[in-house]
Amino acid sequence: MDDFQRERERMLRRHYREKKELVARIQGMKNSVPKTDKKRRKQLLLDVARLEAELEQKHQQEMETLQESCPDNSILDLVTEDLAKMDLENQPPSVSRAQKRRERRAALQRERQGSFAEMEMEHLASFRREEEEKLSAILGSKNLEMKDIPTDRHCMYRAIQDQLVFSVTIESLRNRTAMYMRKHVDDFLPFFSDPETGDIFSRDDFLSYCDDIVCGVLWGSQLELRALSHVLQTPIEVIQAESPTLVIGEEYTQKPLTLVY
Repeated sequence: MDDFQRERERMLRRHYREKKELVARIQGMKNSVPKTDKKRRKQLLLDVARLEAELEQKHQQEMETLQESCPDNSILDLVTEDLAKMDLENQPPSVSRAQKRRERRAALQRERQGSFAEMEMEHLASFRREEEEKLSAILGSKNLEMKDIPTDRHCMYRAIQDQLVFSVTIESLRNRTAMYMRKHVDDFLPFFSDPETGDIFSRDDFLSYCDDIVCGVLWGSQLELRALSHVLQTPIEVIQAESPTLVIGEEYTQKPLTLVY
C-alpha cells in the first residue's frame, strides 16, 4: 500500500505540473492570435477546449488505471461478493444475482472514487503549499519577499511597475514595449507563429499583435519581457519553484527586476 501511495503522489505531482504547463501553453496561443481576428479567435477557443478536455481525460484514465492496480482491489472484490449475497431473497425476482453484484460493486466504486477525489484535492493543496515554500526560500536567499499581484491581463506589467523607482503607468509600459518590438521586428518576428498551422507570422500579423499590446487585450509573455528589459535597460529574473531562474537582459548591470511564476 505504501508503494501505491508513493506512486499516486508522484502521479498527482505530474498532473499538477502538466496542468500548469498547459495553462502557460494556452496563454501563449492566446497571445499569438490578435483579438481583432474573429475567425482565428473562434478556432482558438475550440482548440483550447479540446486541449483541456484531452488532458483531463488523460489524467482521469491514468488515475483509474492506478486505482485498478491498488493492492486492496481483491478485498473490494470479496466485499462486493459478500454484499451481493446478502438479502437476496428479499429482492425482486427480476433482479439477477449478477445484476445485484454489479450494482453493489458500482456503489462501492463510486464511494471509493469520491474518497480518491477528496485525497487528490488535499494533495494538490499540499503541492501548492510546497511550491510557495520553495519560492519563499528562493526569494529569501535574495532578501526579497513575495507580493501578490491581481491576476489579469495586466499582471506582468503591474509587477514590473511595482518595482520601478520612477512613476510610470501600465499604458506607458505597454506602449513602450510595443514601440520597441515594432522597431526591432526582425528580432521578434521569427518567434511568432500561427497556433493552427505553425506558419511564421507575416509582418502584418506581427504589427497587429503589437497593436493589441497597446490596446491592453493581450497578457504579457517572455517576448514582451525581453522588449521591456531593453526598454528599461534592466535585467529581469523569472523565478519558478521547479525550474532554474530565467534571466532576461543579462547584458545590463542594474539591479534586476524579479517576477515569480
